[in-house]
Amino acid sequence: MDRDWMRQKLEEFHDLVTEYWDAYSGPNPIDLKDLYAAEPTITRILGCLDPKMSDVVLVSSDDWGNIDIATEHVGRGIGIVRDMDEWAARLAPDAPSLPADQLHPWVWDAARTFWESNHFRAAVHAAATSLNAHLQDKVGRRDLSDAKLIQEVLSDKDPEPGKPRLRIPGDQTDPGVQTRQRGTLQLGQGSYFALRNPAAHEAGELSGQEALEQLATFSVLARLIDKCQVVT
Repeated sequence: MDRDWMRQKLEEFHDLVTEYWDAYSGPNPIDLKDLYAAEPTITRILGCLDPKMSDVVLVSSDDWGNIDIATEHVGRGIGIVRDMDEWAARLAPDAPSLPADQLHPWVWDAARTFWESNHFRAAVHAAATSLNAHLQDKVGRRDLSDAKLIQEVLSDKDPEPGKPRLRIPGDQTDPGVQTRQRGTLQLGQGSYFALRNPAAHEAGELSGQEALEQLATFSVLARLIDKCQVVT
């Protein structure tokens, strides 16, 4: 909703009503046509702000020509639209927050400079690049990168000369450990396919919320990889 526009319209109508009553007993009472013309829009606005006010009649007259203007509804609407932003900020339910500087250092240390300058897509790309570099260092390989490197080092195949593997800590015959191993592989490939590649190749900026969620995904992946054991 365009709250600034709604507030402007309500205040203009309120001023028009004030002008009407000021002139009502004077020698040249103003015409009601402007009030009647504005009434449908004001009624729609009030209905959007409070469904209970969707059917109010703002301007009416009786058989004797006496005019009644329901200014109390307009005043209530002005109060609602004036305070809506503050309600959203101060009356929102408590929710957990995610401090970016508590993300895994492989992720946040690389993303921080871009984040502070509001280059959110670049922050995600930098985090993915950093994670890839740390993974390359961990396994001593430079011939592969990103999703292909993830696929190779987290494979359930036995290690080969020049091809070490990463293993989730624990008994490798345990179904739970095996599940986490497969999950780390799938999370890694998905992160690079779905997040890193668009960050590197697509145009347009991410919102701060989207970028933070993507950094958090890479942080989860970084923690899993950081804890993995290298098997040669």
